[in-house]
Amino acid sequence: MLNQKKLVDLCRRGAVDTVVMVFPDMLGRLLGKRVTGRFFADEAASHGTHACAYLLTVDMEMEPVQGFELTSWDKGYGDFRLVPDYSTARLTPWLEKTAMVLCDLALEDGGPVEVSPREILKRQVARAAAKGFKFLVGSELELYLYKDDYEAARTKGYHGLSPVGGYIEDYHILQGTKEEFVVREIRNQLEAAGVPIEGSKGEWGHGQQEINMRHGDPLLTADRHAILKHGVKEIAIQKGVSATFMAKPSAAQAGSSCHLHASLWDKGLRKNQFWDERAHKPSKTFDAALAGSLALARDFSLFYAPTVNSYKRYVASSFAPTRLAWGRDNRTCGFRVVGEGGSFRLENRVPGADANPYLAFAATIAAFLHGIEKGLKAPGEFKGDAYHSKSLGEVPKSMSEAARCWEASAAAKAAFGEAVHKHYLRAARWELETFERAVTCWELNRYFERI
Repeated sequence: MLNQKKLVDLCRRGAVDTVVMVFPDMLGRLLGKRVTGRFFADEAASHGTHACAYLLTVDMEMEPVQGFELTSWDKGYGDFRLVPDYSTARLTPWLEKTAMVLCDLALEDGGPVEVSPREILKRQVARAAAKGFKFLVGSELELYLYKDDYEAARTKGYHGLSPVGGYIEDYHILQGTKEEFVVREIRNQLEAAGVPIEGSKGEWGHGQQEINMRHGDPLLTADRHAILKHGVKEIAIQKGVSATFMAKPSAAQAGSSCHLHASLWDKGLRKNQFWDERAHKPSKTFDAALAGSLALARDFSLFYAPTVNSYKRYVASSFAPTRLAWGRDNRTCGFRVVGEGGSFRLENRVPGADANPYLAFAATIAAFLHGIEKGLKAPGEFKGDAYHSKSLGEVPKSMSEAARCWEASAAAKAAFGEAVHKHYLRAARWELETFERAVTCWELNRYFERI
């Protein structure tokens, strides 16, 4: 890892000739600028740089969407500032003589951009800190690899792609060997970039892999998560293949998850507040946090499942949750309780691989705090197959349902503020409007000749 002085020195010596200055957008993508090492050392290192504020009001296609308070055609689409956070500065070893630094976003008056994902997470971390709490989080990220490169995939309309694997490869070492030419590079290059990778494994789909990072502070882990997703795609490009983090790229295959593990500690990280050492069992604090997670899973689902495709992952008997229950080491439940003592934690299985980590982590913290502040009590443990229980609440079945839950949520407004609530509701509605206008392959196949 680098700091400002080290990075500027590398630029002045010519060891770094390109600095990528980035920030996460609403979808968790890294956007920003590449600047020369000389310009970074002379100007951007101390002053940051500018970008158009429309970058937090566009959709996936970079279409300027109206109806946001932040900026619009009427407001002239001015700039915000990218302020480097040097705790994130690092070399990106898969790109020659290149460094990356994540940035916070600031208005021209110096104030933060309230609706930026990094700021949203920082505010939830600060809320927890004010109560003497510190969270540790971890994310298990799944993806699919295809033999087609991105250009070939686009030419095919993303249909008929050839997965790198030909059969379900969950924990399958032989099939994993066929993917090592890419996955080994992902593990080693990200590790060299300061993203501590624990390992990888084949998953429950053809060409599906899971990459696990070391857990840590929420903001640090979200930054690493975003860099991991970005790095995977750049490494895939170099290897002549493609990778996707869609939640459900194929109706015939398992979806890709982002299992989110979280625990609550004192400020000094000496004691896991979720575990009662004397009684050797989960604490009352954990029970309240779990209750908050269950109570607000539907309200916050837009932050766990941010696209139309996200909700197609929720299929019974597919290891993706459909029911909002908790169980001890039970993968049929939306929330799985694992470990004991210092390793005791809650695994939220609702987020997909397409989740923006900053927003998913922020929702997790906000739900925990809601349960603790309200003194909520969790229902009893569910045992058995939650998929086929008729008595449990369900995850939203569509983005439209999730948007209605978010819109009606007083808890979302209270936790994130009116500006954030309105901003992400507008984004969800636009995504739905765009999808509802689309003519899909399903419609053509079903109706073109036979209607």
